[in-house]
Amino acid sequence: MAKFLNTSATNYFLEELIKAARERLIIISPFLKFNDRIRELLEDKDRMKIDVRIVYGKSELAPHEINWLRSLAFVRTSFCQNLHAKCYLNERSAIITSMNLYDFSQVNNNEMGVFVERDQESDLYRETYEEAQRLIRVSEEVRLSAEKVEQPKDEGREPAAGAADENGFEKLTTSKLAKALGMRTGELGDKLIRAGLVERDGEDLKLTAKGKAAGGELRVSGKFGPYFLWPADLRP
Repeated sequence: MAKFLNTSATNYFLEELIKAARERLIIISPFLKFNDRIRELLEDKDRMKIDVRIVYGKSELAPHEINWLRSLAFVRTSFCQNLHAKCYLNERSAIITSMNLYDFSQVNNNEMGVFVERDQESDLYRETYEEAQRLIRVSEEVRLSAEKVEQPKDEGREPAAGAADENGFEKLTTSKLAKALGMRTGELGDKLIRAGLVERDGEDLKLTAKGKAAGGELRVSGKFGPYFLWPADLRP
C-alpha cells in the first residue's frame, strides 16, 4: 500500500531510497542543489558503480559543486525545460512528492509525498517509472561545466582549520562555522541569506555590504572554488 509522507518522512525515505539503490537511481527535481548528506550518498553510489540519472530544470550549483558532480563517473545529468515534477526512484521503490532536491525545501518548507513499493503497488510503480523514463528521453543530456577562476598563488587551497584577519582574529569557512554551531552547512547558508549577509547572484552567492561589515570575506581556491570566511563568533 502506498504510504503518505510529510516533510520529515520525505527526507527520511529519500535517504533510504538512495541508500537502497543497487541497480539504478533516478532523481527528477526542478531545482538542483545538494546538501552534504545527499552529496555523501551520491558519492557512495558512484563508488558502487550504480547508474544514476539526474533530470533537472534549474541548477543552483556553485562552480566547485559542479566540478564535484562532474567527477562522479556514474552520474549523468539531463536538462528538461519547464520541469516541475519531483520524483525519486530506485529499482524497487519510488517517491512522488512536492519536495525539490534543494536544501531550503528540505529544511524550511512544508512538503507532502507518497512512497510507492514496486512489490505492493506494481501498476503505480510501473506508471511512475515509465513517466520518469519519458522525461529522461525528452530531456537533453548535458555535461555541467564551470568556469575556471584564476587566483593568486597564496590562495590555492581552503585552510584546514580556518584563517585569521589582519588583527589576528580567527575566521572559519561556512562549513566549519556550521559545524561549530551544530547545524548543517545548508542550514547556515539559509540563515546567512535571511540575515542579509549573502545574496543570490544567478547560480552563485555573493557577499553583501552587510556581510562585509560583519567580517565576511570571499576567497577563491583552485581545488574548492569560491568560498566564504566568517568570524568564529558570528551568530547570524
